[in-house]
This record gives sequence, C-alpha cells and structure tokens, in this order.
Amino acid sequence: MGDEKSIRSFLAIDVPPEVLSDISGIQAGLKKTLQGAIRWVRPGGMHLTLKFFGDVSENDIAVISRIAGEHVNGIGPFALHVQKLGVFPDINRPRVLWLGIYGDVGALVNFQKAMDQKLHGGGFAEEKRPFSPHLTLARIKEPRGLIGLAKIVENRDNYTAGHFNAGGLNLYRSYLTPRGAVYTKLAYFPFEG
Repeated sequence: MGDEKSIRSFLAIDVPPEVLSDISGIQAGLKKTLQGAIRWVRPGGMHLTLKFFGDVSENDIAVISRIAGEHVNGIGPFALHVQKLGVFPDINRPRVLWLGIYGDVGALVNFQKAMDQKLHGGGFAEEKRPFSPHLTLARIKEPRGLIGLAKIVENRDNYTAGHFNAGGLNLYRSYLTPRGAVYTKLAYFPFEG
C-alpha cells in the first residue's frame, strides 16, 4: 500500500454522550415538524470538525500527528455549549441544518486558525472558508418542497443541548459505507494546558 492517498481523515473534537443524547431528542422533535428530502446525521457520528483532509497517505498521517501533537502543547480544555439552530448557506438555499457551538469559541477559532496555518506549512491545503464551529444535524437534499424550516429557524434560540469541556483533539479515519460513514480514531492529543 505504501504512500497511496487512501486514508480519508479529519481532526475533530468529540462531543460527550450526554450532549449527543440531548441532540438526539432535538432531532426527534425536528423530524415531527420538518418534512422533505432530508438526511439526518446519526448523533453517534457527530464531531466538532476542525480540519477535514480528504484522502491522505500514511506519511501524511504521520505529519498531521506530529503537527497536531505540537500544536496542543500548552492548550487547556475549551468550555463549550451547544445551542441555537441555523442553516448553511442561508434560509433561502438551505443545504445544512446545524446546532451552534458557543462558549470559548474565540479561543477555539484562534486555535483552529493557527493549526491550519501550521498544517499548510506541512503541505496541506489551507481552509478557504472561515471556521464556523457547529454540529451538523441534517443535510437537505432538495430545498424545494421542504416544509417547516421557517418555523424552526424562527424559534432557533429555543434549542439547547448542554455544556461540555473539550478535552482534546482526535485524528479520525472515515470509511464511507452504504449506511453512512464509519469512524476510527487514529490518535488523540489531549488539551492539558
């Protein structure tokens, strides 16, 4: 296999089970209100993604691990909370329904930006879009014929899924299967600051 670019990978922060359980409850409520061509994300497969690489090689994984390991040095846990619904790119062309991440977001955005620059120095493409911390609840396959979204977004502040301390960064491998993605943790880098 050697240096083939066949490891689909990303760096992400895990969301604890109690928050995922609250998210599952939110999704159950939304499914009653929202109708249309929607693919819901399994809460067990949700992560706060900081950097998606796509397909990389084993050598790339070693470089990513070295950079991520160095970058977490001196970084303490981030206190985060999950709340408020939103859509990307906007309400008129909804493609993604998400829950926002709040709390130590300024520090988290700075951490992600600095890490992205270090990874760029290591040969990885720099992110074009600004980092917007969120958890994807659903992907909207066809916005036309979607019923109930305006009402949900109007009440966006009423959705909350709890608080957590992000204790570290994970490097994941993603396998795409007909039933969705399956994730394997390749490395963990704790925020021990």
